[in-house]
Amino acid sequence: MAVEDRNNKLVPNAQSFKGFSSRAEQSNYKLYDFELIKQDLLNRLSVRKGERLENPEFGTMIYDAIFEPLTESLRQAIIDDITKNLNADPRLNTSDIVVSEADHGISVQATINYVPYNITEKLTFNFAENSTLRLS
Repeated sequence: MAVEDRNNKLVPNAQSFKGFSSRAEQSNYKLYDFELIKQDLLNRLSVRKGERLENPEFGTMIYDAIFEPLTESLRQAIIDDITKNLNADPRLNTSDIVVSEADHGISVQATINYVPYNITEKLTFNFAENSTLRLS
């Protein structure tokens, strides 16, 4: 992928997004581009709605629904919540969200399009009480 530098010249294979993650598998904890977007998404979905002091609407309501019966209205509320969270990042678009019960939690499968790279991937997020969000 080519991006423009300060002089509006195309620079091939330049890194568009740069970031830091203590969860990064590299020893330097730096993440770039596609992997940074994915980590930002995981960070957003790892926060329970209302936990962030300055922004109580940030995060997801799924953690509050883990032990509730998965009715059709709750399933739709989860789909709406996930759609809102995924589409909050302009680098992402989402479609085809499927919510199901999982062992000790809720599983959400979504088709994610990473807009700057035109890469589409199907991800499954596993939400469980007192557990780190798992991606499969």
